[in-house]
Amino acid sequence: MRATVTTHSAPANMSATVERLTESSPRTLARTIAVLFLVTIVLGIIAQGFISERLISFRDPARTASNILANEGLYRTGFTLYMVEMAAQIAQTVLLFHLLRPVNRRVATLALVFGLVGCTIKTFSRVFYLAPLFILNQRALGALTAEQLPAVSLILLTVNDRGAGVALAFFGFETVLEGWLVLRSGFLPRWLGALVIIAGVGWLTFLSPTLGYAVFNVVALVALIGSIAMIGWLLVRGVDEERWRAVAAASARLP
Repeated sequence: MRATVTTHSAPANMSATVERLTESSPRTLARTIAVLFLVTIVLGIIAQGFISERLISFRDPARTASNILANEGLYRTGFTLYMVEMAAQIAQTVLLFHLLRPVNRRVATLALVFGLVGCTIKTFSRVFYLAPLFILNQRALGALTAEQLPAVSLILLTVNDRGAGVALAFFGFETVLEGWLVLRSGFLPRWLGALVIIAGVGWLTFLSPTLGYAVFNVVALVALIGSIAMIGWLLVRGVDEERWRAVAAASARLP
């Protein structure tokens, strides 16, 4: 009986927590979004820049396999960080929808869908990041020899990388729409919306992966500047609560 009660009460408690958060002060909501945004960026940079790029060489399957096997703990930590990153990004996407919904419900919903689709693709692609751990710990896998396993592992890691690139295109659509909402909101500065739109257009280059990877460093820098500006503003200034409530009240009267 106790186990049954616990099983059903946990989702209820979580749902109540989310409901209280989305109905709290818009300034509190904005700062929560900023913290989640910061967690997403920091963990993504650590997992990608300090773990994956250190261990993976896309031109050398044998070296990559050796690095992974020699640093399994670090590699597994990278996967964990990727998962926490995605959990934070999903939460941030949903809460940002609640913050921007009063501006235009349909556009905010569309941005939410694009964001969640991108998160789903990126999360699923991380399965291919984890797979080499299982493959490389086998002396042989079916018809594959031990010498072939590093090449197969690198193929899976390439799929993981390309999957994340596909997700960026969806994040581009999401970010452009969110930037437009910020621009029109009145409770956040217009220049911030313009920065967000520019970053979103940059991510849309991944509609052509060849172009996206060619300009990635520039796009990532522009997006990072926009992200830092957004995080800083939401943490320090939050939103104009009076204006947000006025926009929300006007939106509630619409059919």
